[in-house]
Amino acid sequence: MAKPVVIVVGADKGGVGKTTVSRTLLDYFSANNVQTRAFDTESPRGTLKRFHPEITEIVDMTTTADQMKIFDTLNSGPAVTVIDVRAGLLSPALASLRDIGFLDAARSGQITFAVFHILGPSIASLDEIAETSSFMSGAKYFLVKNFINDTQFFQWDQATYNSYFNKIKDATDLTIPKLNEMAYEQVEVSSVPFLKFVANKGVHDDAANYSFVLRGYVRHWLANVWSEYDRIKLTDLVGAKSAKGEK
Repeated sequence: MAKPVVIVVGADKGGVGKTTVSRTLLDYFSANNVQTRAFDTESPRGTLKRFHPEITEIVDMTTTADQMKIFDTLNSGPAVTVIDVRAGLLSPALASLRDIGFLDAARSGQITFAVFHILGPSIASLDEIAETSSFMSGAKYFLVKNFINDTQFFQWDQATYNSYFNKIKDATDLTIPKLNEMAYEQVEVSSVPFLKFVANKGVHDDAANYSFVLRGYVRHWLANVWSEYDRIKLTDLVGAKSAKGEK
């Protein structure tokens, strides 16, 4: 049986585009034929669930019952589990993973564990890195600078960033580029995954009539995001071959 892969996407601050990154991950795995399930911890009404309803379940990660729903089923579901952690709960979520023995299982090689930490533009966001990194032994740690909201990266300079980044062993940084605002808004209104928007498909795979121009912007942006995922060899991490590599 393939080793379970758990990817946690989170931040200790809201408004940094965390769920947008989760959506690109689900689209990336779909395009690479990697069976994936997702948990949306924005209980009771999730955002990720709205875009990927077939594979997403809304949970409250602070409850034992929902922790069991996620982690007691790792060996019986799809190989990859993506957990979109509610804003402000990344550090508490990682603490709960430590308490249930999940981090020990990752350290011993029973589970492949990765964290996509979405950074905000403030110095406070750098302080999050120090707190979160204490849980990262045995995990793949990705620091994500997300420009989706046209964030001016950053209020701190590169030297300041490096002073934090270099303290963390084996961390990898990623950049999510900005998407044209009108294109982003149209995808939001359509309530479909980015891939379906590009393919001009509606919620139920029916033919849609999205703007050719906006679809082009999304296609170009998604290709740039995926090139970052290819660069970090994300398909290797989850034990799959890139669809590009198979052509």
